Amino acid sequence: MLRAFLRTAAARARSRSPRPAPDDDVLLDAPDDRLAPALVAAARGEHAAAAGLLAGTRENAEWDHRDRYATRLAAFARSRSEWLDTWRAAAPDDPDALLVAVRLTVHRHWDSPARAELLHQVVPTVVAAAEAAGPVDPVPWRTALDAARGARAGHAEFERLWEQAVRRCPHHYGSHVAALEYLAAASPDAHGECLDFAETAAEEAPEDALVRALPLHAALTCRTPAALRAHRRRLHTAADRAITLSAAHPAADPWAAELRNLLVHVLVCLERHRDAAEQLLLTGPYVTSFPWDRDTDDPLGGFLRVRADVRARQGEAATTTGAAGPGRPRSGHGGRVRPGDH
Repeated sequence: MLRAFLRTAAARARSRSPRPAPDDDVLLDAPDDRLAPALVAAARGEHAAAAGLLAGTRENAEWDHRDRYATRLAAFARSRSEWLDTWRAAAPDDPDALLVAVRLTVHRHWDSPARAELLHQVVPTVVAAAEAAGPVDPVPWRTALDAARGARAGHAEFERLWEQAVRRCPHHYGSHVAALEYLAAASPDAHGECLDFAETAAEEAPEDALVRALPLHAALTCRTPAALRAHRRRLHTAADRAITLSAAHPAADPWAAELRNLLVHVLVCLERHRDAAEQLLLTGPYVTSFPWDRDTDDPLGGFLRVRADVRARQGEAATTTGAAGPGRPRSGHGGRVRPGDH
């Protein structure tokens, strides 16, 4: 683990300006500078760094960061839980330790064939933990929403939990993702309804809010050629909004990596390979399991295959452009427009 973090630091040092990262330098789910020390300490069985990290996100109302950090710490605890066990024993009422613990419980049950039954049993415990977290923190309610979705809760129960989450933070990205995925699971063919929900949330959010990218997440529900054709204009708008959001972050930023990986995925589906190539440069060496794990058990390999295809298409486009010569139109007025141009 320490070697992986050292590679992360070295990759950041090499990635101050956008440039392609060699395959050997690509990192899957690399932590940012705030999370990495907490994970290193947890690997040593120490919880103080994780406690300080999560306490800071709670005190500063950094809900999107809190959500992501709690998720990553819980994922780490699936294989190495000694630090969390010690933390829970030393501070059984600590809201941050409790958050990681209930997130871990949901994670462990999610992959079980008996997921619905197991999560149905723990939903009351997860909800109780959310209620104990106080009147401002939406992140435990996001966990409750995930648990309810996995338990196949009815609409009335899910809406009750949703109300508690958005009352605390109306623009929390994780809560909106949980609600979007609940809608998608409840009605797999309701592409339009998912886009409606995501677009409304994005339009009502501040310009720099992560939830502005929610329509990009909703685009994943349009996985068939018919759905892509039916909602193509809306998907282009979602991608354009996410490109604007991506531009607000530095190049090779681990925090923005998931947004940019998702954006590349959607741009490729829309055949906007030139825009995808630009986002790949901004992504730098940082690959996230999501969204590539939706199509393959090897998300890193899936990303590298897509990246290679985008590069090949860019090379073909450059060759075609060069062959056209200065006197021949290549696109735009009077020219042949590639499917991804708009």
